[in-house]
Amino acid sequence: MSEWVCDCCGRWRVSVELIRGRYRYRLTQRYPERFGGGRNVLGEVGSVPELEELLRRRTPLSLADLREAA
Repeated sequence: MSEWVCDCCGRWRVSVELIRGRYRYRLTQRYPERFGGGRNVLGEVGSVPELEELLRRRTPLSLADLREAA
């Protein structure tokens, strides 16, 4: 599974998962450990243009703000 994380704080993550033979992009918001940790799934889409729209609607980020997680 590939994953991208935002450069600014690492709070926003996009993972790419193969589900029933199709790739899905899942946007999640991670909570810091001091707030109990965990994550909140904000949406799932099937294409890059849909991912751009999801990022625009749900976060202050664009695709250019993401980098591959180490």
